[in-house]
Amino acid sequence: MAYTEIKERNNKKYYYRVLSIRNENKVRKRRIYLGTDLSNSDLKVKEIEADLELKNHHNQKSIEKTAKNNLLRKSQEPKGKVKIKGYDFNKLLDYNELIKTYTTTGFQASHFARAIDITNKMIENQAFIFLGYTSNMVSSGLREIIRFLVENKKVNVCVTTTGGIEEDIIKCLGDFILGDFRAPGVELRKKGINRIGNIYAPNQRYVDFEEFLQPILLELYNEQKRTGEITTPLKIIWKLGEKINNKSSIYYHAWKNKIPIYCPNITDGAIGDNIYFFKFKYPDFKIDITEDVKWFNDTTVGLKKSGALILGSGMIKHAILNANMLRNGLDYAVYINNAQEFDGSDAGALPEEAISWGKILPNSENIKVFGDATILFPLLVASSIAKNN
Repeated sequence: MAYTEIKERNNKKYYYRVLSIRNENKVRKRRIYLGTDLSNSDLKVKEIEADLELKNHHNQKSIEKTAKNNLLRKSQEPKGKVKIKGYDFNKLLDYNELIKTYTTTGFQASHFARAIDITNKMIENQAFIFLGYTSNMVSSGLREIIRFLVENKKVNVCVTTTGGIEEDIIKCLGDFILGDFRAPGVELRKKGINRIGNIYAPNQRYVDFEEFLQPILLELYNEQKRTGEITTPLKIIWKLGEKINNKSSIYYHAWKNKIPIYCPNITDGAIGDNIYFFKFKYPDFKIDITEDVKWFNDTTVGLKKSGALILGSGMIKHAILNANMLRNGLDYAVYINNAQEFDGSDAGALPEEAISWGKILPNSENIKVFGDATILFPLLVASSIAKNN
C-alpha cells in the first residue's frame, strides 16, 4: 500500500511517497522524496510518478527473488558418482586408455563403452553369438572385419541381406572404389557406375557376377533334378563361398568353417535378378526358404547364453530378435544404428521395446549406440573380440 508522508522542519513541509510491503510478519518500507512545499497539483503529479517507480522496483525485486529461487535451488548428489572426464592428451598417447575414457565421456561415447563391456561379457560367458549386418556393411570396409570374425570362428551364426552376400562375392571379382556422396546420378548412370553412399560399384562387377553365378544355379538345379532335394538359401550361400575359393571372402570361410548364414530375402538384389533370369530357362527350379526358417529358429531354443551384435537395422535386426523370442529373449544385445523410434518401426526400436515382446530378457545386458558402424565397429572389435583372439 502506498501513501504520502509529510515531515515538517524549519517551517517547511517535506513530502515522501512511502510503499509499505508486508513479508509474512515483517513490514518493510520504501520511501521516495517528492519535494518541498508542493502545491496540490504538483503533489498529485509527483505521487503518480513515485508510485510507478515504487511499483517497478517492487516488481523487479519480486522477479529477482523468484528467479533466484528457481535457478539457485539446492540439489541432491546423484548416486554412483562416476565423474565425467575425457582423455588427457598431455600424457603419452595410449589407444587402450583412450577407449577406456569413453566410459566417463558421456553421450554416445559412454553408450559405446557399455557396448564393449557387453561384448566382452558375451565372450567371457561363452554366449552363442548372432552377428547381424546389413548389405551396406559389406559394401564398406567392414567386410574385412566381418570376414575376420567368421574366419576365426568368433561368431556362431551370421544374419544378413542378399546384398551382404553378393557384394562379398563381387568384391572377389573386382574392387569397389571410394566415390562421392554428392556425385550426380545422371552422370554416373551414363558411365555405368552404381553408387552406394560414397562408394562406387561399377556395373561390370554385376555382369561378372552373373557369369559366376549362373553355372552355380545350373549345378544346384541339376542336383535338384537328380535327387529331388530342393536347395535352400544357406546351401546356396555356402556353395558361393566354396566356388569363389578366395580367402578374402566372408562366405569362403563360412563354408570352410561351416558357420551358417541366414538370409531370409535371398530373392532380393543381384542374386534375385539372376534367379529371375534363370527361371526363364528352368521354370521348375525351386528354393526352399521354409527349411532355413525352421533351422534358424531352432538354433535359439535351449541355448545357455545368447548374444547379438547387430549392425544396422531392418530385417536382419528383426530376424535375430524374433528367433530369440522362442527362448524368451537374448541375454546380451548390442545395437549400432541411427534408426529412430518415433514412427514405431522395429528398425528404430530400442532394446526396452524388445523386452516387452520377450525378444530380450528383462535381466539382460543391452545397449543401443547411435552412430555410424563403419566408425564404431572396428573399435568395438579391437577392444573386445580381437583382444581375445
